[in-house]
Amino acid sequence: MFEEITLPNGLRVITSEMPFMESVTIGIWIGMGGRYEDKKNNGVSHFLEHMLFKGTTTRDAKKLKEDIEGVGGHFNGFTSEEVTCYLVRVPNRYTALGLDVLSDMVLNPTIEDTELEKERQVICEEIKMYKDQPSNYVQEVLASAMWPDHPLGFPLAGDEGTVSNLLRSDLVDVKERFYQPANIAVVAAGKLKTRTFTELVKKAFLPFTKRPIYPFKKFVRAQTSKCVSMYFKDTEQTNLSIGFHSFGRRDEERYALNLLNIIIGGNMSSRLFEELREKRGLCYDVSSSVKKYEETGAFLIHAGVDHSKVEETVAAIVGQLKIIKNKLISDEELNRAKEFYKGQLLLMLEETSSRMLWLGDKIMTEKTVPALDEIITRIDRVTSRRLLGIADSIFKPGIMTIAAIGPEKVLKSLPVDDLTGGL
Repeated sequence: MFEEITLPNGLRVITSEMPFMESVTIGIWIGMGGRYEDKKNNGVSHFLEHMLFKGTTTRDAKKLKEDIEGVGGHFNGFTSEEVTCYLVRVPNRYTALGLDVLSDMVLNPTIEDTELEKERQVICEEIKMYKDQPSNYVQEVLASAMWPDHPLGFPLAGDEGTVSNLLRSDLVDVKERFYQPANIAVVAAGKLKTRTFTELVKKAFLPFTKRPIYPFKKFVRAQTSKCVSMYFKDTEQTNLSIGFHSFGRRDEERYALNLLNIIIGGNMSSRLFEELREKRGLCYDVSSSVKKYEETGAFLIHAGVDHSKVEETVAAIVGQLKIIKNKLISDEELNRAKEFYKGQLLLMLEETSSRMLWLGDKIMTEKTVPALDEIITRIDRVTSRRLLGIADSIFKPGIMTIAAIGPEKVLKSLPVDDLTGGL
């Protein structure tokens, strides 16, 4: 499915040949994200990502876009807690151009003061936009409560205060420390030849020498009691997010946890969707998800509901969690979740962009890419008894965190202890 080559300077090249496709998706991945920051420079990773699109020593911002979009391609970037990625998707005959543009951005950005000041305002507007979207912002409120005073709880874009105070030297310092070959992976999937693509990567990156990789601050779980965080805002509905600390991305139970997520709220046939939306009509949007980091993680539940139905919604969610930690899941329901998991994985890997993103995430965060047959075998081995044990270990009122955005009158009247005590 893929080939991996490590260059003498430590840079990894991962390729997946898909000869029946017409496109190639290329990603340059950096082992740097929000959790490598501190309170003073919070948002610097995201700011730097923005600035790499503003011009290089040979291309201005307009030229970068024209070179990719002028051949029918598109490019983007994103910053997460543990990685930053720059990616392009182009027709396969423009593979060399796509890599040249990306490597130029990563290796030769100008980070000009004039552009930096303009982009500072853009990012501040982005931060305001997120705050005006309660269904998104409630996740930041929850993260801050779950990982207090830790980079995992900081907003990825920073806040207006930290972004306003970041200097060009702060961005340059981060780039010099983290944007170096041993901390980079170049990943490509699509209609390409591994040997040809690797030679292109060597030409771009081999002049750069290997340097030390900087660690991040690990999180030590300290939560021993329920935590409630409320953000008062006059909204049309109350947005709820409930979180429980779980385990990291390499834990032996990670596949079982993914299955538990599917059963609880991972799709439209999940328990929460069926109970809260289909049976009770409490909400339009309800779902669960799993976050996994190197040494920790979280199981999250989100719902947006009418102000008058908040109590009933929380009680219904807690009720479903209580059931799943006390009663074995049926073989039929478990098998349906397993087939959904395997089917979604296989469908995702059919497309060049999704395959590149999956490979890049695995190689950067887990340092290896598991074989598909190994993943499927581990999924098939999960039993209802294992899921019961995982649910019982995670869904405890003492480590529950609740975040809510809505009117002060509504949120202050919630009997949180009564609603969560039965878990």
